[in-house]
Amino acid sequence: MEQVRLGTIGSGVIVHSILDNVKRTEGIVLSAVYSRSPEKADKLASDYGCSVTYTDLEAFLADQTVNTVYIAIPNLLHYEYAKKALLAGKHVILEKPFTTKSVHAWELAELAKEKHLLLVEAAPTSFLPNFKILKDQISKVAPVKLVLSNYSQYSSRYDAVLRGEKPAIFDPAYAGGCLMDINFYNVLLNVLLFGSPKHATYLPNTRKGYSDTSGIMMMEYDGFVSSNAGAKDTWGVNSFQVEGEKGYIYIENGSNGLKSIRVVTKTSDETFNEQPDPDRWFYEVQELTRLFLAEDYQAVYSRLDTTLATVGVIESARKAAGILFPGDE
Repeated sequence: MEQVRLGTIGSGVIVHSILDNVKRTEGIVLSAVYSRSPEKADKLASDYGCSVTYTDLEAFLADQTVNTVYIAIPNLLHYEYAKKALLAGKHVILEKPFTTKSVHAWELAELAKEKHLLLVEAAPTSFLPNFKILKDQISKVAPVKLVLSNYSQYSSRYDAVLRGEKPAIFDPAYAGGCLMDINFYNVLLNVLLFGSPKHATYLPNTRKGYSDTSGIMMMEYDGFVSSNAGAKDTWGVNSFQVEGEKGYIYIENGSNGLKSIRVVTKTSDETFNEQPDPDRWFYEVQELTRLFLAEDYQAVYSRLDTTLATVGVIESARKAAGILFPGDE
């Protein structure tokens, strides 16, 4: 691929975070913007120097100048829009959480492989330079006995919940909720480091008519347990800590950012940080662009294994906790 020519679906804050870094990255450009709202499409395109906008999805997907579609819309719509983009012959970058159902995630993965298209979940964690450091340092503290994480970020839209409104991020009709948003990053980092757990149990805080606003995901592995707190109705000190018989690893700012990696043993205390740029999406866009330009199907498809595992863990745990979305049995 000579150039990643991006078309966007969605106009939220996360889209701006991605496009801010598209401007900083060679080999990728914004070619077209789709939104059902012409005002939103025009505003986003204008902000990023793009002259092509669509309010008709089929026309957008037929645009031959676009070879890659970035999708950032309410969670419940991810599967439908990603499938349409793949069927239209486009490579796809799909915002987290990938899908709400494991069966849909597998279908998209198989469709991408069948059509020889690139398909990847957009979650910064595994693209960060500090992630490789973290993974390499685990052996220094092993065997692991406990994992303790917290990611709490008070949502401005939680104030709307308190007023009796129902923003999509907390609406089960749109597959909203804390586990699908904030706590997703904790679950993902566990799966990236340790694989799928033997068992996962989610203990949510809920309000009648809403998805979970906070909760704790317990993930059981051979020899250790991982406790993962996430909240959109509180705030606190975010961190991710791996404790083993030989020491511990403390991740400043938690699973969504990996700001620094401190490794403490009985004989050493070292802190690592290879992320001079504070914008985590910078590393995601840089690495995704590299993978897509190289058409590295093996690396991209290998990432899908983690995606599929994460979707499965979250889906089974949320259903068991009584958090149901449209189409759940």
